[in-house]
Amino acid sequence: MNDIERLKASEPTSEITEALLSHGVVMVEGLLDPDLLARFNSDLDPLLDGADPARGRFINDGVAWFFGERTRHVTGIAAKSQVFATEILNHPIYMAVCDAVLSPNCARYVLNLAHVLDRGPGSEQQLLHRDQDVWFHLPTPHPEIQLASLLALVDFTADNGATRVVPDSHRWEPDRLPEEEELIAAEMPAGSAVIYLGSTLHAGGANTTANEWRRGMHLSYCVGWLRTEENHYLASPLETVRSLPRSSQELLGFAAHDAIDVGGGYLGAVDLQDPVELIAAGRL
Repeated sequence: MNDIERLKASEPTSEITEALLSHGVVMVEGLLDPDLLARFNSDLDPLLDGADPARGRFINDGVAWFFGERTRHVTGIAAKSQVFATEILNHPIYMAVCDAVLSPNCARYVLNLAHVLDRGPGSEQQLLHRDQDVWFHLPTPHPEIQLASLLALVDFTADNGATRVVPDSHRWEPDRLPEEEELIAAEMPAGSAVIYLGSTLHAGGANTTANEWRRGMHLSYCVGWLRTEENHYLASPLETVRSLPRSSQELLGFAAHDAIDVGGGYLGAVDLQDPVELIAAGRL
């Protein structure tokens, strides 16, 4: 396949899911309507104005190298943007696709990472990678454990560093590398998203513009029995979580992964109970 299949947000989610499973990637145009996009960007503007792209504030040098020196970061978004926590985190399109891709492999899926990346002029192309490789201890093959996306908060172009994706690479052997022509820039208007499987090869593109910053958000979900890349229990204060809709609380991991009914066990209990129920009862 030499392009990314493009579908409108208004089209049936079954078609979005089918394209995703067939090619490992799909583009959803207009996932955020203009009003929602504007309100989210308004939340992000002061956060990015205060973000420093300099190195030195990462978990290790490898992560600093991966992101480079020309990217501004905002993490812990659920605690910083009510718009994200109540309207984007649990967006119906994301939920429908997660239901289809992740729910067969877990009792509950959760937010893995919500990370705004504002990639500035001079940003180099990232290392090609599969997001699921952060859990490299899992034996292979394994079922799909992650659903990821890049949400365009401004227009994405090849020049400003649109994410480059390799359609169909979710079916490749792990050591196969793409030819240059197999790398497709996910050019799309603001408010659109490229959604891909954790098993699909991709990389942030190089920003070759003189003065254009490429603002986007990596938003990913994973099966609920994995540890997430972002520690939401610390990034999202409990007083903030209490004010969120239950669906958001669950996605942030404040609910047990209860697989008893299918012959498994439970994970994440508090006093042998489901913490999201304790929150609802005012006991947590």
